[in-house]
Amino acid sequence: MKMWINALARTRDAIKNIAGIISGNRAVDARTCEMLEAAMIQADVPPRIVGDLITELRRTNAATPPSDRMIEILLAAVPLRPAFSWDLPSRPWVILVTGVNGSGKTTTAAKLAWQAKHAGKVPILAATDTFRAAGTEQLRIWAGRVGCDVVAGNQGADAAAVAYDAVSAAVARKADVVVIDTAGRMHTKKHLMDELQKVRRSIAKACAGAPHASWIALDATLGNNAIVQAREFKSCIELDGAIVTKLDGSSKAGFILALEKELGLPIRFVGLGEGIDNLAPFDVREFARGLIGDLGVSAEK
Repeated sequence: MKMWINALARTRDAIKNIAGIISGNRAVDARTCEMLEAAMIQADVPPRIVGDLITELRRTNAATPPSDRMIEILLAAVPLRPAFSWDLPSRPWVILVTGVNGSGKTTTAAKLAWQAKHAGKVPILAATDTFRAAGTEQLRIWAGRVGCDVVAGNQGADAAAVAYDAVSAAVARKADVVVIDTAGRMHTKKHLMDELQKVRRSIAKACAGAPHASWIALDATLGNNAIVQAREFKSCIELDGAIVTKLDGSSKAGFILALEKELGLPIRFVGLGEGIDNLAPFDVREFARGLIGDLGVSAEK
C-alpha cells in the first residue's frame, strides 16, 4: 500500500488531495460534489466517468463516511481482475511490448524479464528496435542486470527477422518467456504500424499462437493523451493489455480509469518507480486508495 500512496503523491498534490475534500464525515452536498468533480477532472479522470462517480456518490448510503464510499465507487468503476501471474500456459510465452517513442518500452521490457526470472522462469529479451543503436545497447545493459540472454540485430536490420530469431532461440533453448522490445512508433504513421503487423506475423511463424500477449506501454505523465495513443494502437493491432509507466511522476493518473471502461484494455502492470523491481501488477484496490490518500482505510477492505 505504501508504494501506491507514494507513487500517486503527485496526482493527489495536483488536485489538492481528494482526501482533503472527503475526509471525516463531511456531508456529500452540492459544494462537495463540485469540488470533487473539479479535482478529478484535474487528475485527468475522464469527464463521463467523473459524472458517473458523482452520481453514485450522491446515491450511496450517507451513513458511510464519504472516503469509504468514494473508494467503493472507484472500485466499481474498473472490473476487478486477478493480478497477472507468471504461471504461464505455454512455453515460450511471448510478450510483444509496443508504444510511442519515450513511453518507457525498453526499461519496461527489462523489468518484465526481471519479474519472470524472479518467478522462476527463464526469460529472453529481444531488441527489435533496429532504428537506434542506442536502443539495442540499452537493452543489452538491462539484460546484464537481469541476468538473461538478449537477441539483437545490427542497426537497420529487419525488425521482423530479429523477432523471429529471438522466438526461435527461445524454442531451441527451452526458455520460458520472450519479451520483445519494439521500436517506438507514432500511431499516426501507417507504414510504421504496418511494420508492427509484420513483426507479429514473423513471431507467429516461429511459434504457433504467438505473440501470447501484446501490451502497450503508456506514459502516465501524458494523462488523457495516453488514451488517444492506446485507442489508435488498438485499432491497428490486437492489443490485449496496457502497462502504465512513470506513474510515480504523474499528476494525471486518473486516466487509468478509462483504459478498461472505455477501451476494454486491461492494465497489466504499472511503474511505481525507477528501480528494476518497481514494476507492479495492477491492483485497482491499491490504485483507488492511493488516489484518494492514506485515510487509514484497511487494505483488506
